[in-house]
Amino acid sequence: MKISAVAFTDKGMQLGKMLQQNSEDVIELSRCGEGELYKWTEEKFSSSEALVFIGAAGIAVRAISPYVRSKSLDPAVIVMDELGKFAIPILSGHIGGANKLASALARLTDGIPVITTATDLENVFSVDVWAKSVGLRIANIEAIKYVSSKLLSGEIVHYDSIFPISGATPKGIELSGPDDASDFSITYLSSVPNKILHLVPPVLTLGIGCKKGKSCESIEEAYTDFLSKCGCHPLAVREVCSIDLKAQEGGLIEFCEKHGLPFRTFTSDELSNVIGKFTPSEFVEQVAGVDNVCERSAVLGSGGNLFVRKMIFDGVTMALAIKEPDISEEE
Repeated sequence: MKISAVAFTDKGMQLGKMLQQNSEDVIELSRCGEGELYKWTEEKFSSSEALVFIGAAGIAVRAISPYVRSKSLDPAVIVMDELGKFAIPILSGHIGGANKLASALARLTDGIPVITTATDLENVFSVDVWAKSVGLRIANIEAIKYVSSKLLSGEIVHYDSIFPISGATPKGIELSGPDDASDFSITYLSSVPNKILHLVPPVLTLGIGCKKGKSCESIEEAYTDFLSKCGCHPLAVREVCSIDLKAQEGGLIEFCEKHGLPFRTFTSDELSNVIGKFTPSEFVEQVAGVDNVCERSAVLGSGGNLFVRKMIFDGVTMALAIKEPDISEEE
């Protein structure tokens, strides 16, 4: 975990250096001078996984307030007093890992982690913590409260999953039966009602072929249409693959950066050696040296199976491959 810590006093710096030496994570420590706090916070808020303020909680709250966006984007934020008596998570307790980090830092100082999250206090299954631990992405974070509320009230929470889940079922969680309404759903499909917590497994690899010079906007338009037609949620896409002829394709690179998707390419020989039945094109073979780019690159990148065959959108071709995840119910 990339942690940025800031201290305001000599004692605070001493504590920070002790944390640096003993933490399993990498901690970058700064001494905050007069007028430097907001500049430091602006820079570290977007570049760090966690921020630790060694000082007053009020200072930290005022410093981060202009930059708070959402549970899925904000880093973990912890406040510690300069003596290390208390470690207080004030932002992204579950998804960002602030509660877990506060507990770890408190152990280093023999301090007390001040955890205020109800599910943690009541020792109730935290669906968002579990989702993060098994690599599921949360499509509608606002729906977490419905699941947590039922668990805290002692009610049974039902779920459905497009993939099998191994491990022991946590207390209060049951697989939906024919007559049960699901409270959360694990699927790569986009058709999940708003009030049902939608957990998305990133199991899809997007294969792309495109004409030279295609803009990011053109690829984006094709992508939106493609996902709509195949009914898949964008959070299910984990990477983009293509042929090495497209390794420097500006619009494609910009598209991947915009969506935060890793981009990998393969040679024509590597693609030709992929085993399977693919949609051939004589034109593509003449230009690229292989009869199909999008389907073959998706399968090779995924290590799984072809899921959605080639679709054509004004000079852009797209396909999807899928690889089944290993999901465990044990936290």
